Amino acid sequence: MVILLLLWGTASLFAQQPPRMVVEAPPGLEGTAAQLRAVNPSRLVSVMRLVGLTEPGPPVRVILAPEESTAAGIVPPWVSGYAVGEQGTIVLLPRRVPSYPDSSLQDLLSHEMAHVLIARAAGGHPLPRWFHEGMAMIAGLSWGFDDRSRLTLALLVDRPVSLADLDQRFAGGQSEVNRAYAIAGSFVRDLFDRYGQDVAARILQGVSRGLAFPDAFRAATGDSLAAAESSFWDRQTFWYRWVPVLTSSVTLWMIVTLLALWAIKRRRERDAALRRMWDLEDERLRLAAVAAPVEVSEVPRKDEAGEWVN
Repeated sequence: MVILLLLWGTASLFAQQPPRMVVEAPPGLEGTAAQLRAVNPSRLVSVMRLVGLTEPGPPVRVILAPEESTAAGIVPPWVSGYAVGEQGTIVLLPRRVPSYPDSSLQDLLSHEMAHVLIARAAGGHPLPRWFHEGMAMIAGLSWGFDDRSRLTLALLVDRPVSLADLDQRFAGGQSEVNRAYAIAGSFVRDLFDRYGQDVAARILQGVSRGLAFPDAFRAATGDSLAAAESSFWDRQTFWYRWVPVLTSSVTLWMIVTLLALWAIKRRRERDAALRRMWDLEDERLRLAAVAAPVEVSEVPRKDEAGEWVN
């Protein structure tokens, strides 16, 4: 019985086909193209499940573009990839990887593939940009403690941003876009934590049936989008804001660096004190030698026989 269950589980794992990719690359990027073609298919199947797709749809065209290409020139220099969901096309700029929010080329591929699959799961209907980007961050395995730190830093320099305003932030400069990514990823991660791992799939199913996004959100969660947004910001308390910052790798390295600098400073102070003590001892010995009386030896003389005696 156990063997049959295992065989059934294995069969179900391979029953769902991943999206087929057609990777195009110039001669200088053929090695990178080979890496993408060898990506574990289960990773792309996981993205399909995340958005609620059972069928991958048509092949996805993946274009690897060099820096001097037109595809690279139409986006800012800190953008490492983008997708045109309705066309099923992904453009990757390998020389710009890693670039926040993706730490590797495989993460970037999953991120952009998510955009294409999200568009397909929504049946081509419009979606908020923050939802697209937050979902892509989760799919690309980009969300983590450092993103919570970015969220906290964003709140330190800016007020809480409404979801409506957040979409406009993605059209700003690099620092503004990075803050928008952090907030979008945090909000979508919060949706998964509160409403279950299939919440995105339920929302996208509603959109694909023709519901407006706020209506699909309410149907999937039982809450209004405004209520979920308000709850999210209300819960950005000390533990949500500061614990991730204090436990992030950046903070830990800063503490280690400060401790190392403090230790170096203390060592130099001790060395300087020891050198001063040595100098004082040398000076004391010199002064003692100058002040000591000089013993004068007896003048040699001759005895009666004419011999020198002391």
